[in-house]
Amino acid sequence: MDKHPIGDFMETTMQKLREMIDVNTIIGNPVTTTDGITIIPVSKTSFGFATGGADMAKQPDKSGNLGYGGGAGVTISPVAFLVVKDGSVKLINVAPPAVTTVDRMVEMVPEVMDKIAEFRNKDKE
Repeated sequence: MDKHPIGDFMETTMQKLREMIDVNTIIGNPVTTTDGITIIPVSKTSFGFATGGADMAKQPDKSGNLGYGGGAGVTISPVAFLVVKDGSVKLINVAPPAVTTVDRMVEMVPEVMDKIAEFRNKDKE
């Protein structure tokens, strides 16, 4: 069975989407300052994709009429920065404050991990 032209069209469109969004878009490249602080940007990504087509080749008086269209949109929004300093990790939000309990708990994870590490270090002494 011959490959239909819409297949090539869809393949090209999906490849372009893959090129636009990868893991480095979500978790950015780390930036290290001169005083040893590492900053890692975190972003939220959303995208949409639509395609359509027509094939009128079966009409007796027309020869191979085809019509295809497609589109994609991408939104990238910064939401936070991970700041690593002296082995400690802090999350600095740039998004609005959490509204739900679950969101607030996720925000508190780095602070809780720091407290646990401090508690363990005190027990060792």
